[in-house]
Amino acid sequence: MKNTIAADLEWSSLAQKALNGECLTVEEGLAVLNAHNDEILPLMQAAFNVRKHYYGKKVKLNMIINAKSGLCPEDCGYCSQSIVSTAPVQKYTLLDKDTLLAGAREAMARQAGTYCIVAAGKGPTEKELDQVVDAVREIRETMPLKICACLGILKDGQAERLSEAGVHRYNHNLNTSKANYPSITTTHTYDQRVETVEKVKSHGMSPCSGVIIGMGETNHEIVEMAYALRELDADSIPINFLNAIPGTPLEKSGRTSAMKALKVLALFRFICPSKEIRVAGGREVNLRTLQPLSLYAANSLFVGDYLTTAGQDISADHHIIEDLGFEIELNAL
Repeated sequence: MKNTIAADLEWSSLAQKALNGECLTVEEGLAVLNAHNDEILPLMQAAFNVRKHYYGKKVKLNMIINAKSGLCPEDCGYCSQSIVSTAPVQKYTLLDKDTLLAGAREAMARQAGTYCIVAAGKGPTEKELDQVVDAVREIRETMPLKICACLGILKDGQAERLSEAGVHRYNHNLNTSKANYPSITTTHTYDQRVETVEKVKSHGMSPCSGVIIGMGETNHEIVEMAYALRELDADSIPINFLNAIPGTPLEKSGRTSAMKALKVLALFRFICPSKEIRVAGGREVNLRTLQPLSLYAANSLFVGDYLTTAGQDISADHHIIEDLGFEIELNAL
């Protein structure tokens, strides 16, 4: 390791530290992100040692359905569905139950164990919540799927209803560091996001919360994000890499290099060693041909399309897993 900490410190020592339950220091976290590209293979091997300890060679697959598109009053700078976006995206109200059920069947066909119902907006209305609850109940009765909901900031009583309906997991990303948050979104706060995740936990749903890399944050802030999610005790951590969509405020942000993306994934594996690390939105654009290496740190990925951007062909993801000698884990939260 030839950077900010002792040159004789091996990447494997960070893996051992993670396995011992110790948290990396800020300096060690920065060393991961600043690692020379020539060190990427030993770094990923060290991350894999941690991943293998907790998850073996299993890979969890997830599928998203964009259950309500556009029509969002929030001003999130990364999002093509926000009120400040001019991107030409579809706009529609919450999908009906039959369409949500069809999406669940498609998730099963893709060998996804978790089906993610995502709706744009600050938070669900009671009518929208009724629709989601109705669909979730039928999916739980008829299909062996885990259900994740991502509906925004929840009001009192809404988390309880989702939990009672059978939602296993609720996603609400922190997205960026607390310091960087006002430069990305002004219509709600970082603390409101933390409060929603805590509310989800208090009602027995598995908390899912992650980040978007590439929105002007510093490396120090990336380490802070990993610490925040460790403290939040999120069970699942989606690591998104900004896909800079034309028409959004962040359209000129460019892409995160594949090498940097791999270092970020290794960092989160070291700091949140036992958690499901998902390589998520933007992986195809940012990791490009190095996507297979991401699974040496991450143990989960999305298959198919995202909310308003296309994913790669599902067979390509299945081939990546097969060629690595890994195995799809079905029906896993």
